[in-house]
Amino acid sequence: MNTEDLKKALVSAMKGEVADDAAARKAVSRDTSLFMRMPELVVYPKDANDVSALVKEIHRAREAGADVSLAARAAGTDMTGGPLTTSVVMSLTKHMNHVLEVGDDFAVTEPGVYYRDFEKETLKKNLILPSYPASRSIAALGGIVANNSGGERTIKYGQTERYIEEVDVVLSDGSQTTFKALTPTELEEKKKLKTLEGDIYRRMDALITTNAALIEQHRPKVSKNSAGFGLWRVRDEKTNTFNLAKLICGSQGTLALWTKAKLKLVKPKERRAMLVVFLYELDILPEIVKRVLLQEPESFESYDDHTFTLAVKFLPGMLSQMGFAKAVRLGINFIPEAAMVATGGVPKMILMAEFAEDTIEEADRRAVAAKEALTGLHVQAKIEKDEKESEKYWIVRRESFALLRKNVHGLYAAPFIDDFVVPPSSYPEFLPKLNALLDEYKSHFIYTIAGHVGNGNFHIIPLMDLSKPENRQVILDLAPKIYQLVIAEGGTTTGEHNDGIIRTPYLPMLFGGEMVALFAETKEIFDPLNILNPGKKVGGTFADIERDIIRTAS
Repeated sequence: MNTEDLKKALVSAMKGEVADDAAARKAVSRDTSLFMRMPELVVYPKDANDVSALVKEIHRAREAGADVSLAARAAGTDMTGGPLTTSVVMSLTKHMNHVLEVGDDFAVTEPGVYYRDFEKETLKKNLILPSYPASRSIAALGGIVANNSGGERTIKYGQTERYIEEVDVVLSDGSQTTFKALTPTELEEKKKLKTLEGDIYRRMDALITTNAALIEQHRPKVSKNSAGFGLWRVRDEKTNTFNLAKLICGSQGTLALWTKAKLKLVKPKERRAMLVVFLYELDILPEIVKRVLLQEPESFESYDDHTFTLAVKFLPGMLSQMGFAKAVRLGINFIPEAAMVATGGVPKMILMAEFAEDTIEEADRRAVAAKEALTGLHVQAKIEKDEKESEKYWIVRRESFALLRKNVHGLYAAPFIDDFVVPPSSYPEFLPKLNALLDEYKSHFIYTIAGHVGNGNFHIIPLMDLSKPENRQVILDLAPKIYQLVIAEGGTTTGEHNDGIIRTPYLPMLFGGEMVALFAETKEIFDPLNILNPGKKVGGTFADIERDIIRTAS
């Protein structure tokens, strides 16, 4: 079946639109990763039935021998190439963008809802999904669930996997079902079904039961992980339930396509105080983290001197995107930071520990205790009780990646070592080795470091001229060296951004051959024809990385 025939079949089967014009295809050929893949078709399903019809047509074409597949896309903020394909893109933000219900402690949503719109609805009941990413203003729920996102509040609240209760999905044959927590009796009933769903339950129950010791052995020991398939999450020993929704979370659209999700929500604490630490010597970072964590901050974030300097340099551009009054206020608040840059007194790293409580007095008490715990260390520290004052630090932290992408011309923000996690206890050994490795390649890029310092999740974003072959080769040469350091410390290659094109080939290094074989078996159980987002999580190669890296910064 050629592209034109497939387009006709999809137009006939779906209520939503099907596009093959150059503009539509180009718009979904990129995300925020290093890669570009130009699709043949872009489809915009109206609802779950449209998704089902779409998958059935792709399935028929695949059975007939056509080389077609399907990748789901929400906001396109993925940093790994997760939603990119040369075949068919299913774009969800146009139609499947409704918050369907907000209850007393949960919400039901479609995948195309932007988080900013989702939060507007949940805040009406003073509730939030606390695993939102730093890209909260532009990300959508589709990717937040697909990547098992976790952001600034993860240190207290955990990743999205903790909040997934149910997902409505379309399976790889086009059938629809709901994955949710099942009792042993309910699981046995599901296993009796003579359908793909029944086969999935039979085989996944057997796989997880037979390999329980191996799966537990390879469960990541750090506080965040989105690498591989979360096989260790499916069976909950405490509740004695079996929930495949926990597996769909983080699977990057490779096992099933979710069309509706029920997410648990939390009531945020009302008042906040922030401890800001200006760090001039990185060797004391582990001790700072250790002392501050004793006061249980809700978030503990960081960014480095490169990010700080760029933020001040591009301050007018940042402020121009805000309303006049807010821009003026923030501009005034940034005067001390601008003076730091002008006089060369920029710290090596800025740490932000935010304490959230029901009263400002309790939040302030914790912040003061954390500040006092740093006595004797060579740092400057101050407490911001006014959230309008602390807002400027959050803007720099949340916008650091966007700052680079939008403002550094001729170089490209290249996320390829952007999301590893190590135990904070490893900092004294790990950080010097990391810095030495980065120094070896400093002629090829400059870089910024931001991230979640409280739980060891670092985002290193090199700025590179990707038109040069030797710089593109660095991406393949440096990443395995850094991941060897990470794995040696008991870490993971990705805490929240997932595998996609850029990290799937490193899964054998992280998990070993036996676990990777279980991942491949899981993929085959759910998607025997390899229709759903092939080459991500399973089957991706270093040749994929090399072939699809963009060659220019445009």
